[in-house]
Amino acid sequence: MKLTYAVFSESVSYKFSLRERQKPQVMNLTIAKDIRTEQVISKSRFICSLKKVKTEEEAQEFIKAIKKEFWDATHNCSAYIIDEQHQRSSDDGEPSGTAGMPMLGVLRKQELQQVAAVVTRYFGGIKLGAGGLVRAYAGSVSQAIEAAGVAQKVKMGLYVFSCSPGDAGKVTNLLYRQQLFTLSDTEYGNVVNFTLRMPEERKAQAETWLTDALQKPTELTEAGFEYEEIIYAG
Repeated sequence: MKLTYAVFSESVSYKFSLRERQKPQVMNLTIAKDIRTEQVISKSRFICSLKKVKTEEEAQEFIKAIKKEFWDATHNCSAYIIDEQHQRSSDDGEPSGTAGMPMLGVLRKQELQQVAAVVTRYFGGIKLGAGGLVRAYAGSVSQAIEAAGVAQKVKMGLYVFSCSPGDAGKVTNLLYRQQLFTLSDTEYGNVVNFTLRMPEERKAQAETWLTDALQKPTELTEAGFEYEEIIYAG
């Protein structure tokens, strides 16, 4: 498993908080990349591994892989969210409610989906108490999210319109002069089919632009959709 790795000092262990960011009204957020971060708190190592996952099966396989990798760790606590209906957490031997649920709480607070987190702890000999454990596990996940970055998954519609082969060159030039959509594909035959890619809410605006630019009524036919991840700068 390929992960970006970052190490943090103990000085930020208990005070870490995610920076506030302006969020869109319709949320579909995940981490921007898989990552692993580490910090030391009172001589205990806390290693947080974050990964994008699409299903519960992927999340569970990821957790198993981390447990196998860190087989000699004191604890491998975990939490994941696929969607609103599929969320799980595990304290893996830590006192009930001090690890898995705080980790899950961070994922929920950041409104993330399709992400799994495992915090591996190597006990350093100093007990942290219930409050200290909650802060350590929640803070480890928060740090990892901050290091990974957050991306919104935007649904992009694919729409098709046609023109005659004789007009294809002129139409292509016009399409490259605007910023409402991108030209995803061009298929040549008895007619030329252009596939345009854009956020769904721009369809009506794109049809108006095409009608004006081509000087004839133009309607777009839906041909499918795909998701694009747009990184949040924070």
